[in-house]
Amino acid sequence: MKITLLVVGKTTDRHIAALTQEYLQRLSHYLPVDIDVIPELRQTKALSHDDQKQREARQILTYIKPGDRVILLDEHGEEPRSIQFAQQLQKHMASGVKRLLFVVGGPYGFDPTVYERADHRMSLSRLTFSHQMVRLFFIEQLYRAMTILNNEPYHHE
Repeated sequence: MKITLLVVGKTTDRHIAALTQEYLQRLSHYLPVDIDVIPELRQTKALSHDDQKQREARQILTYIKPGDRVILLDEHGEEPRSIQFAQQLQKHMASGVKRLLFVVGGPYGFDPTVYERADHRMSLSRLTFSHQMVRLFFIEQLYRAMTILNNEPYHHE
Protein backbone atom coordinates (compact mmCIF):
# COMPACT_ATOMS: atom_id res chain seq x y z
CA MET A 1 0.00 0.00 0.00
CA LYS A 2 1.13 3.52 -0.76
CA ILE A 3 0.13 6.53 1.31
CA THR A 4 -0.18 9.98 -0.22
CA LEU A 5 -0.81 13.22 1.59
CA LEU A 6 -2.45 15.64 -0.84
CA VAL A 7 -2.20 19.28 0.20
CA VAL A 8 -3.18 22.64 -1.21
CA GLY A 9 -0.20 24.99 -1.45
CA LYS A 10 3.51 24.62 -0.76
CA THR A 11 5.23 24.66 2.60
CA THR A 12 7.09 27.94 2.78
CA ASP A 13 8.61 27.59 6.25
CA ARG A 14 11.99 25.88 5.79
CA HIS A 15 12.04 24.57 9.37
CA ILE A 16 8.69 22.83 8.99
CA ALA A 17 9.74 21.52 5.57
CA ALA A 18 12.98 20.09 7.04
CA LEU A 19 11.17 18.33 9.89
CA THR A 20 8.57 16.98 7.49
CA GLN A 21 11.34 15.58 5.29
CA GLU A 22 12.98 14.01 8.35
CA TYR A 23 9.80 12.07 9.16
CA LEU A 24 9.25 11.14 5.51
CA GLN A 25 12.76 9.67 5.48
CA ARG A 26 12.00 7.68 8.63
CA LEU A 27 8.72 6.45 7.10
CA SER A 28 10.47 5.16 3.98
CA HIS A 29 11.68 2.26 6.11
CA TYR A 30 8.06 1.04 6.45
CA LEU A 31 6.11 1.97 3.34
CA PRO A 32 6.06 4.49 0.48
CA VAL A 33 4.69 7.89 1.51
CA ASP A 34 4.48 10.94 -0.74
CA ILE A 35 3.30 14.49 -0.29
CA ASP A 36 1.68 15.85 -3.43
CA VAL A 37 0.91 19.54 -3.73
CA ILE A 38 -1.97 21.14 -5.57
CA PRO A 39 -1.05 24.75 -6.40
CA GLU A 40 -2.75 27.41 -4.32
CA LEU A 41 -5.37 29.43 -6.14
CA ARG A 42 -4.19 32.84 -7.28
CA GLN A 43 -6.08 36.12 -7.37
CA THR A 44 -8.76 34.99 -4.95
CA LYS A 45 -9.80 38.40 -3.58
CA ALA A 46 -12.76 38.55 -5.96
CA LEU A 47 -13.84 34.99 -5.11
CA SER A 48 -16.17 34.00 -2.31
CA HIS A 49 -15.07 31.28 0.09
CA ASP A 50 -17.49 28.88 -1.62
CA ASP A 51 -16.05 29.71 -5.05
CA GLN A 52 -12.55 29.03 -3.73
CA LYS A 53 -13.65 25.70 -2.26
CA GLN A 54 -15.28 24.73 -5.58
CA ARG A 55 -12.12 25.50 -7.55
CA GLU A 56 -9.96 23.57 -5.09
CA ALA A 57 -12.47 20.71 -5.22
CA ARG A 58 -12.06 20.41 -9.00
CA GLN A 59 -8.30 20.05 -8.52
CA ILE A 60 -8.65 17.57 -5.65
CA LEU A 61 -11.23 15.40 -7.42
CA THR A 62 -9.11 15.28 -10.58
CA TYR A 63 -6.25 13.91 -8.51
CA ILE A 64 -8.26 11.04 -6.95
CA LYS A 65 -8.02 7.74 -8.80
CA PRO A 66 -10.60 4.96 -8.87
CA GLY A 67 -9.88 2.57 -6.04
CA ASP A 68 -8.25 5.19 -3.81
CA ARG A 69 -9.39 5.23 -0.20
CA VAL A 70 -9.83 8.93 0.60
CA ILE A 71 -9.57 10.35 4.11
CA LEU A 72 -10.04 14.05 4.66
CA LEU A 73 -8.08 15.77 7.40
CA ASP A 74 -10.99 17.85 8.56
CA GLU A 75 -11.72 19.71 11.78
CA HIS A 76 -15.11 17.97 12.03
CA GLY A 77 -13.72 14.48 11.58
CA GLU A 78 -13.20 11.69 14.05
CA GLU A 79 -10.38 12.43 16.49
CA PRO A 80 -8.57 9.13 17.11
CA ARG A 81 -5.84 8.51 19.64
CA SER A 82 -2.49 7.46 18.17
CA ILE A 83 -3.06 3.77 18.90
CA GLN A 84 -6.50 3.90 17.27
CA PHE A 85 -4.99 5.59 14.23
CA ALA A 86 -2.38 2.83 14.01
CA GLN A 87 -5.11 0.19 14.18
CA GLN A 88 -7.08 1.97 11.44
CA LEU A 89 -3.95 2.04 9.25
CA GLN A 90 -3.45 -1.67 9.83
CA LYS A 91 -7.03 -2.35 8.67
CA HIS A 92 -6.46 -0.28 5.53
CA MET A 93 -3.24 -2.17 4.79
CA ALA A 94 -4.99 -5.52 5.29
CA SER A 95 -7.90 -4.50 3.07
CA GLY A 96 -5.79 -4.59 -0.08
CA VAL A 97 -6.30 -0.93 -0.99
CA LYS A 98 -3.47 0.21 -3.25
CA ARG A 99 -3.40 3.88 -2.28
CA LEU A 100 -4.56 5.55 0.88
CA LEU A 101 -5.03 9.25 0.16
CA PHE A 102 -5.16 11.77 2.99
CA VAL A 103 -6.26 15.25 1.92
CA VAL A 104 -5.65 18.65 3.52
CA GLY A 105 -7.89 21.27 1.95
CA GLY A 106 -7.44 24.98 1.54
CA PRO A 107 -8.03 27.65 4.17
CA TYR A 108 -11.84 27.40 4.03
CA GLY A 109 -12.21 23.63 4.15
CA PHE A 110 -13.75 21.35 1.57
CA ASP A 111 -16.50 21.74 -0.97
CA PRO A 112 -19.46 19.34 -0.54
CA THR A 113 -18.35 17.41 -3.65
CA VAL A 114 -15.12 16.45 -1.89
CA TYR A 115 -17.02 15.35 1.21
CA GLU A 116 -19.20 13.15 -1.01
CA ARG A 117 -16.15 11.39 -2.51
CA ALA A 118 -14.39 10.90 0.84
CA ASP A 119 -14.48 7.57 2.61
CA HIS A 120 -13.73 9.01 6.03
CA ARG A 121 -12.93 12.24 7.91
CA MET A 122 -10.25 12.54 10.54
CA SER A 123 -9.23 15.42 12.79
CA LEU A 124 -5.77 15.79 14.29
CA SER A 125 -7.06 18.01 17.09
CA ARG A 126 -9.84 20.32 18.11
CA LEU A 127 -7.25 23.08 18.02
CA THR A 128 -6.65 25.00 14.80
CA PHE A 129 -3.22 24.68 13.18
CA SER A 130 -1.72 26.28 10.11
CA HIS A 131 -1.87 24.08 7.02
CA GLN A 132 1.91 23.82 7.09
CA MET A 133 1.88 22.55 10.68
CA VAL A 134 -0.85 20.02 9.87
CA ARG A 135 1.45 18.41 7.30
CA LEU A 136 4.22 17.97 9.85
CA PHE A 137 1.90 16.75 12.61
CA PHE A 138 0.21 14.27 10.28
CA ILE A 139 3.49 12.84 8.95
CA GLU A 140 4.79 12.50 12.52
CA GLN A 141 1.60 10.68 13.54
CA LEU A 142 1.95 8.39 10.54
CA TYR A 143 5.49 7.57 11.64
CA ARG A 144 4.27 7.04 15.21
CA ALA A 145 1.57 4.67 13.94
CA MET A 146 4.11 2.60 12.04
CA THR A 147 6.34 2.30 15.13
CA ILE A 148 3.29 1.23 17.16
CA LEU A 149 2.42 -1.45 14.59
CA ASN A 150 6.02 -2.68 14.63
CA ASN A 151 6.30 -2.67 18.45
CA GLU A 152 9.15 -0.19 18.34
CA PRO A 153 10.00 2.11 21.28
CA TYR A 154 8.88 5.49 19.96
CA HIS A 155 5.34 5.78 21.36
CA HIS A 156 4.76 5.68 25.11
CA GLU A 157 1.31 4.95 26.52
